[in-house]
Amino acid sequence: MPTLHDVTTRASEGSIDLVYVLVGPERLLIERAVDALRAAVDDMGAPGFNVDVFVGKGLEAGPVISAARTLPMMADVRLVLVRHVDAMTPSEQTSLADYLDDPADTACVVLTAEKLDGRSKLVKSAKKRGFLVEAKPLRGRELREFIRAEASARDHHIAPQAVETLLDAVGDDLAAIDDSMERLSLFVGAGQRIDAQAVMQCVTRIRVESIWSLVDAIGLKDRRKGIAAAQSLLDDREPPLRLLAMVARQLRIVAKMREALSQGLRPQEAAKRAGAPPFKASDLTESARRFTAESLGWAFAVIAETDRALKGSKRPADTIFQEAVLELCADRSHAHARDRYSPLT
Repeated sequence: MPTLHDVTTRASEGSIDLVYVLVGPERLLIERAVDALRAAVDDMGAPGFNVDVFVGKGLEAGPVISAARTLPMMADVRLVLVRHVDAMTPSEQTSLADYLDDPADTACVVLTAEKLDGRSKLVKSAKKRGFLVEAKPLRGRELREFIRAEASARDHHIAPQAVETLLDAVGDDLAAIDDSMERLSLFVGAGQRIDAQAVMQCVTRIRVESIWSLVDAIGLKDRRKGIAAAQSLLDDREPPLRLLAMVARQLRIVAKMREALSQGLRPQEAAKRAGAPPFKASDLTESARRFTAESLGWAFAVIAETDRALKGSKRPADTIFQEAVLELCADRSHAHARDRYSPLT
């Protein structure tokens, strides 16, 4: 049975199969495999014209099979992607299983799911024909190899103790590891070695979910939620300046997501354009809807003023940060608020 790594590697070399059934909880690895397959199909000619994407809930198998049997435009292969195939009814899954017995030779059909019934005809057919690829949680050596590979992909060597420190900080959440490696890469600089000290300085106490809670509170104008998230982060003794930088980074992702969606990109494509993993597409789409261009502009103005205050004011940094959070979460006229707000006073 092939692994997700096998699928991604072969696709990057231009080699794809007729069908893939990608099943498991490791959504980051599944999305990377899907991206590699899509890129391979695009490289075969007429990028973007030979891709059909479906979502499982309420989906019938007929349109999927029809798309798979439609000849590609100015290319050899078309990609037919079905996300959340586990949300389809058992009878529709069975119809897809029948397709697996006689797949079109001009399509690459990719079915993704977090979990499928191993007794179903779809799983049995996929196993029998070698189409099933499991995305099992990484553990032990595999998890550590993943971290080393993430470092290497960014042109860094990571020390063994740094690997263990990172695991202690974020656990086995691959999305959190990916996010941490990106920040570590920026922190140490191009080509530099990542050691345990860098991890402790850059990652150990940063909790991404708390940062997103704070960003959500800003979007919802929920002062109570915002100050609770800020206090939780400050209680971990994180430097306010670093927290502010994290909030700014997440808001930049939201701004890029908003722009990408306005250009007509699908949520997964928009998330990738924004610099976020595709599986964050749903959450980011919701965040993008909460922010207007005006509210984002106001937020960045407050962040810039707070940055100056944290670097130049004699007032307690925690107090400056908390006041900024209250201001960001305030429901008021942005233009007037910008004139009134100054954390320096």
